[in-house]
Amino acid sequence: MAKDAKDAGHKVVASNRKARHDYLIEDTFEAGLVLMGTEVKSLRMGRASLIDGYAAWRGDELWLEGVHIPEYVQGTWTNHTPRRRRKLLLHRSELAKIQRKSSESGHTIVPLQLYFKDGKAKVEIAIAKGKRQYDKRQTLRERQDTMDTQRALHSRGER
Repeated sequence: MAKDAKDAGHKVVASNRKARHDYLIEDTFEAGLVLMGTEVKSLRMGRASLIDGYAAWRGDELWLEGVHIPEYVQGTWTNHTPRRRRKLLLHRSELAKIQRKSSESGHTIVPLQLYFKDGKAKVEIAIAKGKRQYDKRQTLRERQDTMDTQRALHSRGER
């Protein structure tokens, strides 16, 4: 059975670039999402925001909270709530590993990317540790130094 062109590949819907600035990413996982039909249609239109998103435990299940998927414009009374809680689908061994790591002091679970992979909605979550203000400044300084070095090497090579 051949796949449709829209089903093949990897289409990023939303990414949380601020998470990489605010947190030190330790480990990443790919998780499936339990979504309603209008949520999938809204995502296919490329509309979502991961800014305030996080993952939390409810019993022995992991739930994605605070992610904003706006209502589908052509939806009717069956439309979804934009910031509802969504269940994450992971293997039991991955859940155990995430629970073990996230229970350590200062660790949290943040979403990094929301995308379609082979037609299925996926979210990339990360176990992260919050950076302090001076860590953020240090990271920016290192990035700036690297860029300055690259510029100097590039300009030297062109002359």
